[in-house]
Amino acid sequence: MVTGRTTYRGIAVLAALAAVPILPGTVGVASAENVPHYRMAEGATKIAGSPKSTDAPSLRPGLHTDAIKRGEQKWYAVNLDARTNAYFSAVAAPTPGTKVADYGDKLTLSVQDSNGTPCGSEARPSFNGGGMAYPIADYVTRRIGADRTECQKAGPYYLVITREGSETSGPDTWPLEINYLNEPRLEGSTPAKPGQGTWSTATPAPRTDATKRGARGGTGFNDAGSVASGVWKDRIRPGETRFYRVPVDWGQRLNLSAELPNATSSRTSAFLARVLGLAVYNPARGAVGDPSFVSYTGKPAAAKEFTAPVDYGNRFDSTNSVNAMRFAGWYYLAVSLHPDAAQYFAKGAELTLRVDVRGTAKAGPGYAGPAGAFSVTPEDRETAQKGQTAQEAAKSGTLMTVAYAGIGTGVVLLLGLGAWTLVARRSAAGAAASAGPGTAAGPATASGPGGPAAGGGPGGHRPSLPGQSTDSTQQASQKPRFGPPQGW
Repeated sequence: MVTGRTTYRGIAVLAALAAVPILPGTVGVASAENVPHYRMAEGATKIAGSPKSTDAPSLRPGLHTDAIKRGEQKWYAVNLDARTNAYFSAVAAPTPGTKVADYGDKLTLSVQDSNGTPCGSEARPSFNGGGMAYPIADYVTRRIGADRTECQKAGPYYLVITREGSETSGPDTWPLEINYLNEPRLEGSTPAKPGQGTWSTATPAPRTDATKRGARGGTGFNDAGSVASGVWKDRIRPGETRFYRVPVDWGQRLNLSAELPNATSSRTSAFLARVLGLAVYNPARGAVGDPSFVSYTGKPAAAKEFTAPVDYGNRFDSTNSVNAMRFAGWYYLAVSLHPDAAQYFAKGAELTLRVDVRGTAKAGPGYAGPAGAFSVTPEDRETAQKGQTAQEAAKSGTLMTVAYAGIGTGVVLLLGLGAWTLVARRSAAGAAASAGPGTAAGPATASGPGGPAAGGGPGGHRPSLPGQSTDSTQQASQKPRFGPPQGW
């Protein structure tokens, strides 16, 4: 039988299990087989894009998975209203070790209306990591605004994704993850583009915290490890890309540095171009500029990024790196290490990540509805401080809710049982007193628990009264059916 003590102990065990980190993988000898692959979103909808617009499957808000071959074009149908900004991102995740050509192998994304009119600029995420295959991503948007003329009406639209590549690159099919995200409309006036000179472009020095905290990068956007301002350490294998996420609020900006240590092997002079890369993505998975890849010669090396402050009006800027800093939320950092780094770090390298969220958080632009992904909550900041993934944060929150609910239920049961016992005793004492001294106790006459109105007590039976003689069968039938469980 499960007792109250056992129940609480089980809840404590579940809560403890929730705190155990689930690592994306362990560090081992570098090879394409050992490098973790991009982990698609759990619960994502499978969809098969069509080569023809007439057969395009309907794309709904949320995450979807597909695959795309070299030279293939895929169409997806969407129905859009006349007042919502819609964002469509695509992540191509070729298997680590796949042969790719820098700038030649790429995706092209566009949103078009039913007449084939493009709704703004195309996105062209490509590789530029010295032939390394890693996840590439970007987004396109149908944006509503007074400064726009195309694609402003409600009706049918299409997301079109094309994969380009030369015959010399790998023929493998690339897994594809598509995200369709709507931005709430504004309740008031539209903020203007920030004026020139309102923020500095001079890159500040990276953070120099004395303590390094442990970070756990994920394989992609879905299992990215959270980080906050500070200095973090992790390990990365040659050929691997590790993802991290950090909450950035309105008015804030990122100063980032991803660093490799000096080599301890005998090969300390070999030159490796584009060996360490750092890319930044916004909450809608839009690329914040191009990835930054740096060379390595056995000495410490750092890939750095310094973003513009988050501002709604940045979307009116023509500079891609500024344009993408258009809303608050979780920003993603992707750190890549070229397979050739195995000659220096055969079993993986220690990675130092310096994260500096600069600036004071400001109020948002005033969305008409819940901001959702385009906001930073206190829970987000707590998750970042703990270094949790989204899954770990959700699991921890769920188990704590279960624990509190279990404890609350136990308290209610105890209070209820105590009240029932008190009322039953008072009822029995009142019935005995009404019989008078020297008289055999008769049936109880009081109403309520123990009285006839309630059938004599919980379960419809009267408790045995002092002086009342009953046989064993009567005593058995008079036991309350709703009493404390055995073992309490």
